[in-house]
Amino acid sequence: MFITFEGIEGSGKTSLMPRVAAHLEQQGRSCLITREPGGTPIGRQIRAILLDPKSGGLDAGAELLLYTADRVQHVRTVIAPAIAAGKVVLCDRYVDATRVYQGLARGIGLEPVDSLHQLAVGGLLPDLTILLDLDPEVGLARAWRQVDRGERAGDETRFENEALHFHRQVRDGYRLLADGAPDRFCVIDAAATADAVARDVIAAIDRRMAAGAPDHGAAAADRD
Repeated sequence: MFITFEGIEGSGKTSLMPRVAAHLEQQGRSCLITREPGGTPIGRQIRAILLDPKSGGLDAGAELLLYTADRVQHVRTVIAPAIAAGKVVLCDRYVDATRVYQGLARGIGLEPVDSLHQLAVGGLLPDLTILLDLDPEVGLARAWRQVDRGERAGDETRFENEALHFHRQVRDGYRLLADGAPDRFCVIDAAATADAVARDVIAAIDRRMAAGAPDHGAAAADRD
Protein backbone atom coordinates (compact mmCIF):
# COMPACT_ATOMS: atom_id res chain seq x y z
CA MET A 1 0.00 0.00 0.00
CA PHE A 2 1.20 3.48 -0.87
CA ILE A 3 0.24 6.30 1.54
CA THR A 4 1.30 9.91 1.07
CA PHE A 5 1.24 12.81 3.52
CA GLU A 6 0.60 16.33 2.23
CA GLY A 7 0.17 19.79 3.70
CA ILE A 8 1.65 23.24 3.95
CA GLU A 9 4.91 24.00 5.75
CA GLY A 10 4.59 23.34 9.47
CA SER A 11 1.61 21.01 9.17
CA GLY A 12 3.41 18.22 11.04
CA LYS A 13 3.92 15.59 8.33
CA THR A 14 7.49 14.67 9.16
CA SER A 15 7.02 14.14 12.90
CA LEU A 16 3.76 12.23 12.35
CA MET A 17 5.05 9.55 9.99
CA PRO A 18 7.21 7.56 12.47
CA ARG A 19 4.19 7.26 14.77
CA VAL A 20 2.11 5.91 11.91
CA ALA A 21 4.86 3.47 10.95
CA ALA A 22 5.18 2.23 14.54
CA HIS A 23 1.44 1.59 14.69
CA LEU A 24 1.41 -0.32 11.41
CA GLU A 25 4.46 -2.36 12.35
CA GLN A 26 2.73 -3.38 15.59
CA GLN A 27 0.06 -4.86 13.31
CA GLY A 28 2.74 -6.88 11.54
CA ARG A 29 3.06 -4.65 8.48
CA SER A 30 6.50 -3.82 7.11
CA CYS A 31 6.82 -0.07 6.47
CA LEU A 32 9.12 2.20 4.50
CA ILE A 33 9.30 5.91 5.38
CA THR A 34 10.54 8.14 2.59
CA ARG A 35 10.18 11.69 1.29
CA GLU A 36 10.18 13.98 -1.73
CA PRO A 37 12.36 15.58 -2.68
CA GLY A 38 15.35 13.69 -1.37
CA GLY A 39 14.33 10.07 -0.96
CA THR A 40 17.42 8.81 -2.81
CA PRO A 41 21.10 9.81 -2.87
CA ILE A 42 20.58 11.59 -6.19
CA GLY A 43 17.36 13.10 -4.86
CA ARG A 44 19.21 14.60 -1.91
CA GLN A 45 21.38 16.55 -4.32
CA ILE A 46 18.27 17.77 -6.15
CA ARG A 47 16.66 18.67 -2.81
CA ALA A 48 19.64 20.84 -1.92
CA ILE A 49 18.98 22.94 -5.02
CA LEU A 50 15.20 23.08 -4.67
CA LEU A 51 15.02 24.09 -1.01
CA ASP A 52 18.06 26.36 -0.77
CA PRO A 53 17.01 30.00 -0.19
CA LYS A 54 19.81 30.95 -2.61
CA SER A 55 17.77 29.29 -5.39
CA GLY A 56 15.18 32.06 -5.23
CA GLY A 57 15.60 32.86 -8.93
CA LEU A 58 14.73 29.32 -10.05
CA ASP A 59 12.28 29.37 -12.96
CA ALA A 60 8.95 27.63 -12.28
CA GLY A 61 9.43 25.31 -15.25
CA ALA A 62 12.92 24.34 -14.12
CA GLU A 63 11.55 23.78 -10.61
CA LEU A 64 8.88 21.43 -12.00
CA LEU A 65 11.43 19.43 -13.98
CA LEU A 66 13.74 19.09 -10.98
CA TYR A 67 10.89 17.75 -8.85
CA THR A 68 10.00 15.34 -11.65
CA ALA A 69 13.60 14.15 -11.98
CA ASP A 70 13.67 13.49 -8.24
CA ARG A 71 10.40 11.55 -8.52
CA VAL A 72 11.53 9.34 -11.40
CA GLN A 73 14.60 8.26 -9.45
CA HIS A 74 12.55 7.84 -6.29
CA VAL A 75 9.74 5.78 -7.81
CA ARG A 76 11.96 3.50 -9.84
CA THR A 77 14.59 2.78 -7.18
CA VAL A 78 12.64 3.08 -3.90
CA ILE A 79 8.84 3.28 -4.08
CA ALA A 80 8.00 0.72 -6.78
CA PRO A 81 10.39 -1.95 -5.43
CA ALA A 82 8.99 -1.49 -1.90
CA ILE A 83 5.39 -1.79 -3.13
CA ALA A 84 6.32 -4.90 -5.11
CA ALA A 85 7.84 -6.37 -1.93
CA GLY A 86 4.54 -5.89 -0.09
CA LYS A 87 5.63 -3.01 2.11
CA VAL A 88 3.49 -0.08 3.21
CA VAL A 89 5.20 2.97 1.76
CA LEU A 90 4.74 6.20 3.75
CA CYS A 91 5.90 9.20 1.70
CA ASP A 92 6.28 12.79 2.89
CA ARG A 93 4.99 14.68 -0.20
CA TYR A 94 4.46 13.28 -3.68
CA VAL A 95 2.80 14.37 -6.92
CA ASP A 96 -0.03 16.27 -5.20
CA ALA A 97 2.56 18.66 -3.79
CA THR A 98 3.82 19.27 -7.32
CA ARG A 99 0.29 19.75 -8.61
CA VAL A 100 -0.40 22.33 -5.90
CA TYR A 101 2.92 24.17 -5.58
CA GLN A 102 4.00 24.24 -9.22
CA GLY A 103 0.73 23.56 -11.03
CA LEU A 104 -1.53 25.95 -9.10
CA ALA A 105 0.49 28.31 -6.91
CA ARG A 106 3.21 28.83 -9.56
CA GLY A 107 0.60 28.98 -12.33
CA ILE A 108 1.90 26.20 -14.61
CA GLY A 109 -1.45 24.43 -14.55
CA LEU A 110 -2.57 20.95 -13.55
CA GLU A 111 -2.65 19.47 -17.05
CA PRO A 112 1.08 19.91 -17.78
CA VAL A 113 2.00 18.53 -14.35
CA ASP A 114 -0.30 15.52 -14.75
CA SER A 115 0.93 14.82 -18.28
CA LEU A 116 4.53 14.93 -17.12
CA HIS A 117 3.72 12.64 -14.20
CA GLN A 118 2.12 10.14 -16.57
CA LEU A 119 5.12 10.25 -18.88
CA ALA A 120 7.70 10.06 -16.10
CA VAL A 121 6.34 7.36 -13.79
CA GLY A 122 3.30 5.92 -15.54
CA GLY A 123 0.89 7.98 -13.47
CA LEU A 124 1.59 6.14 -10.21
CA LEU A 125 -0.82 7.44 -7.56
CA PRO A 126 -1.09 6.76 -3.82
CA ASP A 127 -3.78 4.47 -2.46
CA LEU A 128 -4.43 7.01 0.29
CA THR A 129 -3.38 10.63 0.76
CA ILE A 130 -3.49 12.19 4.22
CA LEU A 131 -3.92 15.96 3.90
CA LEU A 132 -2.96 17.82 7.07
CA ASP A 133 -4.99 20.99 6.73
CA LEU A 134 -3.78 24.08 8.56
CA ASP A 135 -4.00 27.86 8.42
CA PRO A 136 -0.84 29.06 6.63
CA GLU A 137 -0.04 31.67 9.27
CA VAL A 138 -0.07 28.98 11.95
CA GLY A 139 1.97 26.59 9.81
CA LEU A 140 4.63 29.14 8.96
CA ALA A 141 4.95 30.21 12.58
CA ARG A 142 5.49 26.57 13.54
CA ALA A 143 8.03 26.08 10.75
CA TRP A 144 10.13 29.09 11.73
CA ARG A 145 10.08 28.04 15.41
CA GLN A 146 11.43 24.66 14.29
CA VAL A 147 14.19 26.42 12.35
CA ASP A 148 15.07 28.54 15.39
CA ARG A 149 15.26 25.40 17.55
CA GLY A 150 17.40 23.56 15.01
CA GLU A 151 14.64 21.04 14.27
CA ARG A 152 14.38 22.17 10.65
CA ALA A 153 17.34 22.94 8.39
CA GLY A 154 17.89 26.65 7.90
CA ASP A 155 19.35 26.01 4.45
CA GLU A 156 16.06 24.40 3.33
CA THR A 157 13.75 27.38 3.81
CA ARG A 158 13.16 28.59 0.26
CA PHE A 159 9.43 27.89 0.46
CA GLU A 160 9.07 29.22 4.00
CA ASN A 161 10.38 32.50 2.59
CA GLU A 162 7.53 32.73 0.08
CA ALA A 163 4.85 35.36 0.66
CA LEU A 164 1.81 34.45 2.76
CA HIS A 165 -0.38 34.77 -0.34
CA PHE A 166 1.57 31.93 -1.97
CA HIS A 167 0.96 29.66 1.02
CA ARG A 168 -2.73 30.51 0.99
CA GLN A 169 -2.85 29.46 -2.66
CA VAL A 170 -1.16 26.21 -1.71
CA ARG A 171 -3.72 25.48 1.01
CA ASP A 172 -6.61 26.31 -1.32
CA GLY A 173 -5.05 24.09 -3.97
CA TYR A 174 -4.82 21.13 -1.63
CA ARG A 175 -8.46 21.57 -0.65
CA LEU A 176 -9.40 21.67 -4.33
CA LEU A 177 -7.58 18.40 -5.00
CA ALA A 178 -9.14 16.76 -1.95
CA ASP A 179 -12.64 17.81 -3.03
CA GLY A 180 -11.97 16.31 -6.47
CA ALA A 181 -10.74 12.94 -5.18
CA PRO A 182 -12.59 12.14 -1.93
CA ASP A 183 -11.99 8.41 -2.40
CA ARG A 184 -8.22 8.95 -2.12
CA PHE A 185 -7.87 11.98 0.18
CA CYS A 186 -8.50 12.07 3.91
CA VAL A 187 -8.44 15.62 5.29
CA ILE A 188 -7.25 15.96 8.90
CA ASP A 189 -7.38 19.11 11.04
CA ALA A 190 -3.70 19.74 11.77
CA ALA A 191 -4.43 22.58 14.23
CA ALA A 192 -5.05 20.03 17.00
CA THR A 193 -2.34 18.67 19.30
CA ALA A 194 0.22 16.26 17.84
CA ASP A 195 -1.34 13.39 19.81
CA ALA A 196 -4.84 14.19 18.56
CA VAL A 197 -3.67 14.48 14.96
CA ALA A 198 -1.83 11.16 15.22
CA ARG A 199 -4.95 9.45 16.62
CA ASP A 200 -7.10 10.84 13.81
CA VAL A 201 -4.62 9.85 11.11
CA ILE A 202 -4.08 6.33 12.46
CA ALA A 203 -7.83 5.82 12.77
CA ALA A 204 -8.32 6.96 9.17
CA ILE A 205 -5.61 4.62 7.90
CA ASP A 206 -7.02 1.69 9.89
CA ARG A 207 -10.50 2.33 8.47
CA ARG A 208 -9.16 2.49 4.93
CA MET A 209 -7.15 -0.70 5.32
CA ALA A 210 -10.09 -2.52 6.86
CA ALA A 211 -12.30 -1.41 3.99
CA GLY A 212 -9.75 -2.57 1.44
CA ALA A 213 -8.29 0.48 -0.30
CA PRO A 214 -8.00 0.17 -4.10
CA ASP A 215 -4.40 -0.84 -4.76
CA HIS A 216 -3.39 1.93 -7.19
CA GLY A 217 0.23 1.61 -6.21
CA ALA A 218 0.61 -2.10 -6.87
CA ALA A 219 -1.19 -1.83 -10.19
CA ALA A 220 1.11 0.93 -11.38
CA ALA A 221 4.17 -0.92 -10.10
CA ASP A 222 3.10 -3.97 -12.09
CA ARG A 223 2.86 -1.85 -15.23
CA ASP A 224 6.46 -0.74 -14.75
